[in-house]
Amino acid sequence: MPASRRHHRALAVFVHCLGILAAVPALPPAAPNAAAPKAAAPPGAFRAAAATVTPTPTQPDAAAPPLVSPSVVVPTQGAPSPVTVVVTPAGTPAPGYQVQVRNTGSLPVATTVRQELPPGTSPTWVTPGGRTTRSAATTEVTWQLRLPARSTTTLHTALTTAAPGRALSAPACAFAANGNRPYDCATATWDRAAAPAAQATPAPAWRRPPALLAALAGVLLLTVGGLWWWQRHRRARAATGATGAGSPAAHSATGRAGTGTVFAGTGAGAGFTGRRGPAATGPDGGYPRPVTPVAVARRRKPPVWLVVGGAVAVLAGVVGAATVTATRRVAAIDTTKQPTAGAWVGTGTTGVLGVPLREQALEFTVYRIACSSTPSAAARQCQATVGVRNLTPEQQTWHGQMQRAYLPGGTFVSTDEPATRLANQGRDVFAQPLAAGSRLVLPLVFTVDGADRPKRLELRSGVFSAGVRVDVP
Repeated sequence: MPASRRHHRALAVFVHCLGILAAVPALPPAAPNAAAPKAAAPPGAFRAAAATVTPTPTQPDAAAPPLVSPSVVVPTQGAPSPVTVVVTPAGTPAPGYQVQVRNTGSLPVATTVRQELPPGTSPTWVTPGGRTTRSAATTEVTWQLRLPARSTTTLHTALTTAAPGRALSAPACAFAANGNRPYDCATATWDRAAAPAAQATPAPAWRRPPALLAALAGVLLLTVGGLWWWQRHRRARAATGATGAGSPAAHSATGRAGTGTVFAGTGAGAGFTGRRGPAATGPDGGYPRPVTPVAVARRRKPPVWLVVGGAVAVLAGVVGAATVTATRRVAAIDTTKQPTAGAWVGTGTTGVLGVPLREQALEFTVYRIACSSTPSAAARQCQATVGVRNLTPEQQTWHGQMQRAYLPGGTFVSTDEPATRLANQGRDVFAQPLAAGSRLVLPLVFTVDGADRPKRLELRSGVFSAGVRVDVP
């Protein structure tokens, strides 16, 4: 055989071997007890041998994890973030905060820290590097930081406000470098009360309506009782004077000539014969007897004016107390709250940005809300950074359609679930329930029409939950 043909045949065999080796990983593995061929096949038989290989059932790997049924829903635990945020109020006469940003990871992290300032305040001093951004509704301080591995960075903010005695909440969040995905958020409330609760003195008695009403009722009762006693005593004295020895009643009973005498006549046909003369008394004390006036006791009744006056006084006291109580209860009613009885479960609460609010099962905290700048006629997206904590011992579900943003006109929009999934890097935050004791910080996106900014967010865990309402400045 010429040398050129031998070279071509060797090259062809080599190419066939490479093709078989490339196809082996795609073939199913052979059975463990399959016997290896005892003799090598000729080069031309490789294709036939490969074609006659039959797949056999494979045994499961003992080290592989068990498969999870699609019907089983695993609760969301919330993966720990390498960046954490802690906010504490400063112990200064003026409002101030300390923001500690920690990187617990082993690699440096670039982050954007945003602190939302309370309405009606302005910063007087911030840590160098902070940039203050003011808009028509909010004021925000932003820092661009690069956190070294396992490090802590402390930021300071001092504010000025026109109402020093008002409690102020200022949340802060650490975002990824692009400023959209939150790592962690925290909040703190600066409060300087005018006086401690232990030193607070109650209002004087003359400024308390119940005490005044009680005193007025007591005075009226004492006055009415005194008048009644005086009238009764006066009438008793008048009656006693009228029945005395020298009273006209005694004279009318004895006559003008002295004592009257009654004689019994005797004899047939004799009747009673009376004459005036000296009185005669028998040995048995019979007739004649002197006439003794008898005072007839008459039942005393209180006068009509006294009864009417007492009833009017009691009625006035009762009406006054009822009016004061009803006025206080009506003044304590917040007409902006939704009904929390009947079909609603739990008690609804209302707060502002940066204040944790608890409803039936979950605790919500709205740290920040920002809307994109688009023409007034076009729809735009408003992204709210919300913290959700499950404080119950059971897993809890929540739904995107029950999270609402109310516009100034009274209309509301629910969560834009596709946009919310995109903001959460493709993860559906409403698909799995929240595990017991877990906490999530995530963005919720609402698509609104026009240039109006939402004035209130309504968040709830279930359909019949009273939920929480957060006023947006």
